[in-house]
Amino acid sequence: MSTRVRSGRTLRSRLLAYITDAVTRLRSAWSILTIAQTRLLNALATIRPGRSSGTGTRLRAAIAAFNTSLGTFARAAGAFAERWAATDLPLVYREGAWTLLDNADRHNGLFQWTNRHRAAITGLSAQYYADLTSRISEALRRARAFLRAAQDAARDTLSARINTALLRRDHPLDTVIYGNNARHPVDAWANAAVTWQAVTTANTAAARTALDELGTEFVEVRDGADCGWTSHDDPDRANRTVRTVQDALAHPTSHPHCVRELLPRIDLAGRTNILSGAPL
Repeated sequence: MSTRVRSGRTLRSRLLAYITDAVTRLRSAWSILTIAQTRLLNALATIRPGRSSGTGTRLRAAIAAFNTSLGTFARAAGAFAERWAATDLPLVYREGAWTLLDNADRHNGLFQWTNRHRAAITGLSAQYYADLTSRISEALRRARAFLRAAQDAARDTLSARINTALLRRDHPLDTVIYGNNARHPVDAWANAAVTWQAVTTANTAAARTALDELGTEFVEVRDGADCGWTSHDDPDRANRTVRTVQDALAHPTSHPHCVRELLPRIDLAGRTNILSGAPL
């Protein structure tokens, strides 16, 4: 078995460890919201039409507990975003650089946190931190909207019981809303988002290291057999092609859960007759 294959598998296993840990922490933070929603809905379900004895006290307690959970979620999710952006992603970046050097049979010590590497990881971390905190803010907004709906439903219980199933359906806090207004389970979103960020970061480091530390303008792409270069359905297939570092920096990944890996092509350094995208 070649060194490249072994190193590639090592990188994927290391990335998987980072991804698995991050997704677990993100799910744990989000579960604070979903558990709090269930508890409030359970409290609302005990309210009976026309029976006010003790209802106000129980409802106020349930609402107070929900508000407390919102604060707990905000702190837990915010702490995740901060650690992921400030600590984990720089480690993922370094793993990507080290793996490329391993594949070139070069010592890991060649990689140093130069200004160019620092600028690259700073830009990625800032972008992904903003993405995560935007999702967190949206989750809090939706949770507050659910709370207002729950309070409205509890104001008049003289004629009918509260339809808690409808409240949960209209305000599913275990989902995130994408740009096309489609709702996706938090678990699916967390896995896709974290994987995208980790693979993009590692491959950005690999491309940057190929140019800066090894002096080659070309990388070899390993990817899924059907994966396109700019998107999964792009007819320009990525696997087993040679790309310029600049092209690789523009498209370090093409879709969520992408398995793209970049290998150094030191033998092509200085060549001017290589077409980016040419098959091996």
